[in-house]
Amino acid sequence: MTYVIDWAAQAAAVPSEAGIEAAWNAAVAREIGRDTDRLVVDAGCGSGGMTRALAAALPQARVVGVDASEDMLEVAAQQSAGRPRIEFVQAAYEDGFADAVGQPADLVWASASVHHAGDQQAAVTALAALLAPGGRLALAEGGLPAHYLPWDVGVGEPGLENRLVAAGQRWFERMRAALPGQVRMPYGWLEAMRRAGLSDGRTRTVLTELAAPLPAEARELVVHALQSLVERLADTELLDESDREAWRQLLDPDDPAWLGARDDTYLLHARSVHTAQSRSTQSRSTT
Repeated sequence: MTYVIDWAAQAAAVPSEAGIEAAWNAAVAREIGRDTDRLVVDAGCGSGGMTRALAAALPQARVVGVDASEDMLEVAAQQSAGRPRIEFVQAAYEDGFADAVGQPADLVWASASVHHAGDQQAAVTALAALLAPGGRLALAEGGLPAHYLPWDVGVGEPGLENRLVAAGQRWFERMRAALPGQVRMPYGWLEAMRRAGLSDGRTRTVLTELAAPLPAEARELVVHALQSLVERLADTELLDESDREAWRQLLDPDDPAWLGARDDTYLLHARSVHTAQSRSTQSRSTT
């Protein structure tokens, strides 16, 4: 259970995150969409931020957000109330999305969701199978970890955030190993898309950069993001006690060292988007 994400808790914190990521979502949605798209699927849609961005970028398209978490879908529906051409359905990668979607899609988007499937190649292949002839699959996976803090924050030893990022990576490795039906995928995302029968694979890495001093909403995101990672590691030995104590101070609003009161936090994050296209026929190659 140490490596299970509490999606209900994540859903409760979604609105502040969605505001910060809106510009990134909008820019990527405009880039990957086409005027000819009529059905777009957001697989693992979470709170629906990208679902809404896709609907705004593609006013001619029906956009379906799919997620396994009922809590996330409730947040997504609330945040999308009153917006036409958007719908949400509950389904998991293990169940297959075809019945939930109902017809072939012109564009399938999946952001940071495929890595939660035990068999990532099978998940990519299932997403590719949703595509209409000539349709595109876009995966936002990988990139570079987000950074928010100076190397020395004056609490604990210097390099505190770097050690947290390294511990988070080890947590991710253990999370992957603990997934039911876990299968290694010892190759990159473009190769996974090729094995799913897609072609013309490309990767573009999109940078999000906000310099200090941050506005209040961005500071809230910094505190939430770091707190979520620290809490994720709470029941593990991946952080030593001195770092734990430093984070207790930095994340305590009543402590003089509280991160929310600092004017030197920033946001720097690079996320990779991998795209590939279905062939003009529905034949698939899985080798």
